[in-house]
Amino acid sequence: MTEPRAVSADRIDVDDLEIAPERGWNGLYLDGEWNPAGDRNPIDVENPATQETLTTVPAATEADVDEAYAIADDAQSEWADYPPQERAAIVSEASRLLSEYADDLATLFALECGGVQLKTGFEIQLAQGTMDVGAGLAMRDGGRRKESVTPGKENFLVREPAGVVGVITPWNFPLYLSSRVVAPALALGNSVVLKPDEHTPITGGLVLAKIFEEAGLPDGVLNVVPGNGHEIGDHFSGHSVPSVMSFTGSSEVGRGVGQRAVGAFTEPALELGGNNAHIVLEDADLERAIDAGAFGSFTHQGQECISINRHLVHESLYDEYVAGLAERAEQLPIGHPLEEGSLVGPVINESQRDKIVGYVEESIERGATAEAGGDHDGLFVEPTVLSGVTSDMPVACNEHFGPVAPVIPFESDEEAIRLANETEYGLSGSVHSSDVARARDVADALETGMVHINDQPLNDEPHVAFGGVGASGMGRYNDEWIMDTLTTLKWISVQREPREYPY
Repeated sequence: MTEPRAVSADRIDVDDLEIAPERGWNGLYLDGEWNPAGDRNPIDVENPATQETLTTVPAATEADVDEAYAIADDAQSEWADYPPQERAAIVSEASRLLSEYADDLATLFALECGGVQLKTGFEIQLAQGTMDVGAGLAMRDGGRRKESVTPGKENFLVREPAGVVGVITPWNFPLYLSSRVVAPALALGNSVVLKPDEHTPITGGLVLAKIFEEAGLPDGVLNVVPGNGHEIGDHFSGHSVPSVMSFTGSSEVGRGVGQRAVGAFTEPALELGGNNAHIVLEDADLERAIDAGAFGSFTHQGQECISINRHLVHESLYDEYVAGLAERAEQLPIGHPLEEGSLVGPVINESQRDKIVGYVEESIERGATAEAGGDHDGLFVEPTVLSGVTSDMPVACNEHFGPVAPVIPFESDEEAIRLANETEYGLSGSVHSSDVARARDVADALETGMVHINDQPLNDEPHVAFGGVGASGMGRYNDEWIMDTLTTLKWISVQREPREYPY
């Protein structure tokens, strides 16, 4: 492959950015204070483009987790008593600050998680959107009056904060996937303990601590404990204090998180993996389907749970589709995320790269053909298009989470539906057809939480329900649906008139 273009920005000191705390990122955020690392083990934050260390943050211990939850528990009731407009104003101010620090955020996204400028724009927009929608929840009337079957009685359903919310987030869209829980949780009167992924502790957690500190959030309401998942993850997710445990990540890890949460009588909210199908029927607009297919497979190097994992294309369009998609893949500029014009950056780490490359190589050994890409340099994996793929090949039956587009032919709508549903996952998908009613019939038959007609699966709007079925998770994020998770309903009845009892 062509050697990825590099820039001198690798030497940026992320601890000196304007958004950074006074002493840099080397601290835990507990009770409104930046606690120094002390004798805690360090986490080296690496730049995936160069594989050099950007900075170090302290790895929280189980004792730190206990302290964070205790602080959040103590702070929650007073925060819930704040007038809703004041809670909303703080979340809205945090949204405004994201714009103020947009340049610094772009630098952090590029250096910490390999996000190109296109991805940076998407993430800041999504994070602001979820904060704006979340702020609105503070003022939403969640209570209801219900008629009673008992004479003289009134029934009220009162919505109250759930309490303490635990949040575990991944490295691919770290700021947004943390914000979409933290912002509405705070607006609704909850306190939060956030554990960002160890690969992105800054953009996934410490940035939010700094933003909300500056926005005026009271001490103790948001606490951030960066740490290694294998060291504190089980303790964090099975803790007795939180009322809600939100996890975004792999289905394998999410299953354990959910089990531990339920064991502690904590409500789990899980957004997990996907094996999303992009279905192109024989009457589809081919160019439109190819454009959508390229965007859905290669954006952020395919490192999204809602990326296209399989392209299912009618046999009459198959050859043209493969050729067109391969042409798009070969034209995508690969380079350092901070370089103007780069559209494909590095994958997050060697483990992810090896998994992606391994799936591709094994699938080729079993008969697939690389029509474009198939190579890598460091953590830069070429956008890859594979033809001759069958559903049992590794690139198709696994969530590859990389810039890989396996293309599988089908003969009929029924076969496309069967192929799409041949997976334990059920997150998202897309269907292309010039007949919207026909596409809707296919969409209705797909066993997924989300389907997009004449588009691709990379869609998320902060005011629309987001989530999957099966191994893709449980519960829904965004707007009123996450509000259901982050609050509890209490039934209060008032017997206005004397009641007659049978004894």
